[in-house]
Amino acid sequence: MGLFDFFTQEIAIDLGTANTLIIFNDKVVVDEPSIVAIDRTTNKVLAIGKQAQQMHGKTHENIKTIRPLKDGVIADFHAAENMIRGMIDMINPKKRFFAPSLRMVICIPSGITEVEKRAVRDSAEHAGAKEVYLIHEPMAAAIGIGIDVEEPKGNMIIDIGGGTSEIAVIALAGIVCDQSIRVAGDQFTADVLEYIRRQHNMLIGDRTAEMIKIQVGSALPELEDPPADITVSGRDLMTGIPKQITVSYTEIAHALDKSISKVEGAILKALEITPPELASDIHETGIYLTGGGALIRGLDKRISHKTKLKVHIAEDPLRAVVRGTGIALKNIDRFNFLMT
Repeated sequence: MGLFDFFTQEIAIDLGTANTLIIFNDKVVVDEPSIVAIDRTTNKVLAIGKQAQQMHGKTHENIKTIRPLKDGVIADFHAAENMIRGMIDMINPKKRFFAPSLRMVICIPSGITEVEKRAVRDSAEHAGAKEVYLIHEPMAAAIGIGIDVEEPKGNMIIDIGGGTSEIAVIALAGIVCDQSIRVAGDQFTADVLEYIRRQHNMLIGDRTAEMIKIQVGSALPELEDPPADITVSGRDLMTGIPKQITVSYTEIAHALDKSISKVEGAILKALEITPPELASDIHETGIYLTGGGALIRGLDKRISHKTKLKVHIAEDPLRAVVRGTGIALKNIDRFNFLMT
């Protein structure tokens, strides 16, 4: 390790709406929910990540929990900066005499505007970064699942995160055509919450809706290997008294149907604008699914049925993007042209 390495830390960040992951020294060292708890009176950060997540929906008036990112972009600049700084501190719990300068590669949605890019860059710089590189999520996902992005061959990546679903056709180390829609994990959670309220007359919180989505979430009303029904507690809207109900995967499939149809619509739109030569490549290789949304049961079958193409779920889809960002950081000279 050279002297320069000692003064410079290189980190790759997948700054997600739902979770933030950081790679340092080729290892995922931080995997935390993107949430911050702040004291309203002093404006001090009380907790970040999992600790703040436990407080979410259970706070009194002096504490507020903030999710700094909405739809894949920074919605609260101050909270985002505190969150990035806090998560970087998790890498080095031992304090050094001096803070090393940071080189960061951060992935961003492909449909992001210049203003939103600026917000990400500024937040990272305020959190201590000396050099900031940005890479598009679908490109990072493609690198992360082992696709040779520099080949003259078309590959279609669908990254369903927390805030956005990114659909991109990649060839010759560039995004040829893409669709970015703000329908993803958060919208699925909201659909579950709304369905329970409407069908069962019961009010549940975001965390409970998220838990239902993870445990019995399904894209198809009939599965070969269905998950067991789960019991859920909440507040009865008629009486105001806490009650418990049982929820099945079939119900959640109906709840998610509308949002998944929007994702399918965006996939078809991306295929429609794909040049014919690349379309024939995609017919051969199929579609790659990454991101937390890829874990919804039956989603691959549903997309395959709609597009008549093979659909592959990436190995460890939640970490595909951050792995790709880490590879881009390690080979920064080779992938420099991918950065913005």
